[in-house]
Amino acid sequence: MTNLATESQGRKASGDDAVQAEQAVEDEQSESAETTESNAVNGTDAEAPADAETADSVVPADAEDSPAGEADETPEAEAEAVDDAEESPEAEVDEASEPAAAEGGAPTDEAEPIDEAAEPVDEAEPIDEAAEPVDEAEPIDEAAEPIDEAEPIDEAAEPIDEAEPESSVIADTDADADADAETVAVATTALAPAADLSAEPATAVATATGTAPADGSPTFAWAPAEPQPKKKRTAIWVGAAAGVAVVGLVVSSLVLIAPGTTVAGVPVGWLTPGAAADAIEQRLAETTVVLTGAGEDAEVTGAELGAAVDAKALADAAFAQHPMWNPTAWFAATDAEIELDPASATAALREVAPQLYTDPTDATLAFDAATASYVSTPAVAGAGIDVAAVQGAIQAAFEAGETRVQLDPVPSEVPADISTETADATVAQLNGMLDTAGFYVGEERTVPIDRATLAAWLTVAPDPENAAYDITADTAAIQAAVDALPAAVNRPAENGAVITNSAGKVLREEAPGISGREVGDTTNFASDFATQLAAGNAVFETPVTEVAPVVSTLARTVEVDLSSQTATLFENGNVVASYTISSGLSGTPTPTGHFTVNAFTRVQDMGALCYNPAAVNSYCTKDVPWITWFAPDIAFHGASNFRSRLGFPQSHGCVNMWNDDAKFVYDWTARGTEVWVHA
Repeated sequence: MTNLATESQGRKASGDDAVQAEQAVEDEQSESAETTESNAVNGTDAEAPADAETADSVVPADAEDSPAGEADETPEAEAEAVDDAEESPEAEVDEASEPAAAEGGAPTDEAEPIDEAAEPVDEAEPIDEAAEPVDEAEPIDEAAEPIDEAEPIDEAAEPIDEAEPESSVIADTDADADADAETVAVATTALAPAADLSAEPATAVATATGTAPADGSPTFAWAPAEPQPKKKRTAIWVGAAAGVAVVGLVVSSLVLIAPGTTVAGVPVGWLTPGAAADAIEQRLAETTVVLTGAGEDAEVTGAELGAAVDAKALADAAFAQHPMWNPTAWFAATDAEIELDPASATAALREVAPQLYTDPTDATLAFDAATASYVSTPAVAGAGIDVAAVQGAIQAAFEAGETRVQLDPVPSEVPADISTETADATVAQLNGMLDTAGFYVGEERTVPIDRATLAAWLTVAPDPENAAYDITADTAAIQAAVDALPAAVNRPAENGAVITNSAGKVLREEAPGISGREVGDTTNFASDFATQLAAGNAVFETPVTEVAPVVSTLARTVEVDLSSQTATLFENGNVVASYTISSGLSGTPTPTGHFTVNAFTRVQDMGALCYNPAAVNSYCTKDVPWITWFAPDIAFHGASNFRSRLGFPQSHGCVNMWNDDAKFVYDWTARGTEVWVHA
């Protein structure tokens, strides 16, 4: 469908105009057969004035049918069009009508370009053919002069995209649509002045479909409005999808492990650390060891062997060292050390290949009554499959990325649960308990326990799970020994005494004083001792209550009365004993005054003559006993060996006493004991 060209009001339609319009339609039909309807603009456009120098110039309104490139013509074409328009105004009108009818051009304002055509042609919306028709144009005045002074349309203006024509009349140019049409009358309308641009747009367009009347007036018919094509937004949707993909790729690179990364042969590229850890653990669990040879092709998996690897730490390390966002860290390999739980691996291998295993014999121990000691019997090792070899095989398969590996079983010694070393150590512990067992008070082993008795209290049982022996004790049997403790442990205190002078100074300890003791509450003794024995301790510290001794103070003095020839012993002011003595003769008197005991001699020869045969006026008395010295060369001593009587002065100055009395004074006094001699 095409729009009719507009013309100034100075021109009116005539018969000649109809003939010229018919000829233009025929030319357009021949050219339309070579082009699609959407690209209606063809070579004929070059003949039309592209710069719209006059009001009859046409600007295409349909954006899809008239690209921006076709709107701009070459300067030569523009110049030719201008020349033609100046030479023949009538022809200019006819030529302007021809491309308008063929191309669906829209009227333009002779004063200024249409502003709505600012957007690019490819994004312009098609002309709304349902728009209201323009107001009826005024009759064309044939006598009107052509518009030569109109200002040209600005060639730099962009094609009109969304502008709707204010008035248009469309001629049917499809020859096949109405084969019987003989003539097509082209109606022209005067170009509306600028003041009329605000008028309501046309609501319909007219199409000449019949034969022109004899008087040459055109025939018109209303054409139905074509639906407005929808905008194509394919590029927008493609761009949005690409943007989302780019954003997703960027986000993924921040949380995924680099492509080509492997951990112990397990591909973890393009995975999160959590998924990588799962992949590592799953691969290890599924890795299978086939025991060839004597193993009779028995199979056991990594999961059954208790194979373990720190998958989380490995995956986290792989992500930290080889993130996807760092291309320099791509295609890296990391090793991982696999560990097998020995107990789980042995149990699994034993289950699938029992023929390769022989049971070991545990070591034993027992109490030997003949020696009153514990003795042991050594263990005997068994045989089985070397777990270390199995671990090496599964490690190699894991790192190589293989899920199955064959292994010729390597025999190894299977130790007993209770080894000989364990039994010997337990025997040494038990015999040490027999040597020290007892109830102790301090460091004193007050109540020893017989070796056989202690062995009867104990039960020693093997504990294979812990590769040791359990020791327990019979609390009831221990209770019998506890009941006998008071009689064996309790004792009274032994009082002590010290010798002092009259001033209270201690001169000698007469008796040291020994504390007494009593066993306290024995209710928990048996259970407590049983707990200690189970722990290997046979020394039971017996709690007792101490009874302190009484220490007496003995203030002792000796009084010698020369007038009565007696010696009296006082203790704390009380007379202990009084003895008859013989003091010195008048020529060798016993000195008087206050003295203190200063030395003791068990027996001695007395007299200068005993030591010096040439001594003059001397004597010699042999073996004088129990000598207690209290003054220079003066002492208490025994005289039974050389005196027959006492009670009068007869000595050389010493105080003579019967031997037994002298011994008592010797034992009773102490260094520092006061002696008072008076007449």
